[in-house]
Amino acid sequence: MSKSPDHRWHDMGGDAAGPVPDDQHDFALWEKRVDALMILGSARGHFTVDGLRRCLEDMGEKAFEEMTYYERWVASVNQNFIEAGVYTLEELGAKMAEVKARGDTYGAAQDA
Repeated sequence: MSKSPDHRWHDMGGDAAGPVPDDQHDFALWEKRVDALMILGSARGHFTVDGLRRCLEDMGEKAFEEMTYYERWVASVNQNFIEAGVYTLEELGAKMAEVKARGDTYGAAQDA
C-alpha cells in the first residue's frame, strides 16, 4: 500500500502491526482517574475529542513510542485544560510542588 506524502508517523492504517493483544489487565488507580478527567472535562465543555486528538498527534513520534497510553492521554487532557483556561502552567507547577512535598507514598502523604 502506497502512503500519501501527507502521511504522519501516528497514522498506522494499513501498516502490518502483528496480532492485537486480547489479554485483560486491571487498570491502575491513576489510569481510572485519567478516564474520569476525560469524561468530566469533555462534559464541562473544556475540550472535544478533536482537541484531545490534536494534542496526541502533536506530541511527536518519540513521545508516542516512549509514553504509555494513559501517559499520552493525561498529557493531552492537561494541554487542553491549559488551553481552555481551567488553570495556568504556573498554577499547575505550584500544585505539583505542593503534592510532591507531601511525600512519595500515600503513607508519607498522610503524615504531611
